[in-house]
Amino acid sequence: MKKKEINASHTPLYREAGFNLQNSKRTKEAFAAELNHAHEPDDYIYSRYRNPTVVAVEKQIMELEECNWALLVETGMAAIDVAVSVFQKGAATRPWLFFHEIYGGTNSFIDTVLIKRRDLDVHRFYAKEGLYDFVELERMLAEIQPEFLYFEAVSNPMLIVADVKRIMELAKQYSARIIVDNTFGTPYLWKPLLDGADLVIHSATKYLSGHGNITAGVICGNDEELMKEAIEYRKWAGHFFSPDDAYRLGTQVKTFELRFRKHCENAMELAEYLENHPKIGEVLYPGLESHPTRKEAVALFGDKGFGGMLTFDIKGTSDEDKREKCNRFIAALEDTIPLVPTLGEVDTILLPVEPVWGAKYPLPGVIRLSVGIEKIEKLKGWIGEALDNL
Repeated sequence: MKKKEINASHTPLYREAGFNLQNSKRTKEAFAAELNHAHEPDDYIYSRYRNPTVVAVEKQIMELEECNWALLVETGMAAIDVAVSVFQKGAATRPWLFFHEIYGGTNSFIDTVLIKRRDLDVHRFYAKEGLYDFVELERMLAEIQPEFLYFEAVSNPMLIVADVKRIMELAKQYSARIIVDNTFGTPYLWKPLLDGADLVIHSATKYLSGHGNITAGVICGNDEELMKEAIEYRKWAGHFFSPDDAYRLGTQVKTFELRFRKHCENAMELAEYLENHPKIGEVLYPGLESHPTRKEAVALFGDKGFGGMLTFDIKGTSDEDKREKCNRFIAALEDTIPLVPTLGEVDTILLPVEPVWGAKYPLPGVIRLSVGIEKIEKLKGWIGEALDNL
């Protein structure tokens, strides 16, 4: 019996593990077509290969990124794994070059998976005093001749904004492919693929979802061959994004631009407030004139905003005094701005830098703030009261 068409206005939720191929002829055709790794197959076979609910949400993200394809996976780390692994070619793999000012989990992935387990030839390019030395970068590109160069548009947690045009020009000059983690920048502020990047990844757990109740990652690109490689790797490595999470993510992506605009507005006003507060030392926010890479931020983002993250230092007479004040500040905000090790949520959350990045940034009074979309006067009131009570 033919199933009745349902006139629903929302994307259906397909929870099938496997799909009904009906007969041997159709099965043979479906598996033969699968060898082409189409983004949206005529016949779905198995949800680990592709799922129609997941594909529908990938199309939403393609519109945001203005790209030819997007592939969802279960976490941001899975997105990193897919993005770099498509360039692994056995003994023929050339060296890989990563900026060091990237997500700490990515650096751990480099050390524990790419180097320790896969024995790949991986190199890192280090910033010097919060800035990038392009003479050194060009020297490394010329010497290493890497397969790809991997960087973030905005670093975590010091918010260094990269001169992305110069980085990408240098990479192309030495025939290196370009992977950009644009989780902090988001497609609202910058679309790297329009400027020549080969792959863009996001931890969709953060701003694309924005509600702290989904973990997801996405890889975006324009090159069809890279898409086929990524689909194949995702399928056999088992990086499966559940249709239930895809359905919920799809509803949240619809409000992404509205939310992110408010994140930027609140972060700018809060950064200015903190910069003028007597109990705060340095404030790092790319929108402030005092930020060392404000020029790069303006060149990249224009008048759209400067992101939803800011980092600031609580004043103290010594490291121990700063540490004590930082702990008291966090305790005072426990019921309003909780300490949660993530970012990009509609609610403001914080993270002390020293306990998380101590080896890299031993900064006892420094707080990373993921600014939410609450009323700004309420945010300033909470923070101001906590600072006054120090």
